[in-house]
Amino acid sequence: MTGAPRDGIAYSLRRHHLADGERTTIYTVRHPLDRSRPRVQLFRQPRRLDHWCSKHGHKEAIVGGFYLRDPFRPLGDVMTGGCGLASEPFAAPYGPRRATLHAGDGGIRIAPRAELGDVSAGDLVQAGPMLVAGGRVAFDRAEDHEGFSAASGQFDSDITDGRHPRSAIGVSERDLYLVTCDGRRSGVDAGLTLDELAAFMLALGCVDAMNLDGGGSTTLVHRGHLLNRPYSEQDQPAPASRPIVSAIVVERR
Repeated sequence: MTGAPRDGIAYSLRRHHLADGERTTIYTVRHPLDRSRPRVQLFRQPRRLDHWCSKHGHKEAIVGGFYLRDPFRPLGDVMTGGCGLASEPFAAPYGPRRATLHAGDGGIRIAPRAELGDVSAGDLVQAGPMLVAGGRVAFDRAEDHEGFSAASGQFDSDITDGRHPRSAIGVSERDLYLVTCDGRRSGVDAGLTLDELAAFMLALGCVDAMNLDGGGSTTLVHRGHLLNRPYSEQDQPAPASRPIVSAIVVERR
């Protein structure tokens, strides 16, 4: 990581070499846990996160959970300020198994939804799959414990298949990590598989980490600026952020 300024937030860009010789660009923003409070932002109408952050003065944010496009509605549980918001449930029986971020007065937890139990305060958003749990890689595509392959009909495709632009959030003993990677650029940025993303989050020191919405929705804002280059299609001529339904905004405690 590069040297951190007084607020303790540090940013790094890495050209990451993959096992088969491909490369991709990974952006990492590290926030000190004791001074950071993630807040879930739900948009009533889809918004481009970098544009919304610029308009409202938010400096640190990353794309949140998945959503349905017609009509635009979040997938999985969403809560802001202790209030549950209307959303489309994940396909049964996978909702309770899917990775969830909860942030409240008790700190930040990333765990399967069922492990969090009843939540009556704070902010919460579901996405997944779990990448790291208890300091070990948790993602296993063959096992498909969270059903992202089995229930891929709720998505455009099986999100566990292949390399794509990706987004993730994780916690170590001292830090909160927001991570995205570029992809869909032939010969430049291959993207990451979920296995590769899980290994990267573990190498950062994350004890727990989860995948967020990715692909063309991949968006990471740091100090008010869009870091990554969002590609919705392979080698599109002009990459641009996509309107999304939810985001995780990191505020100072």
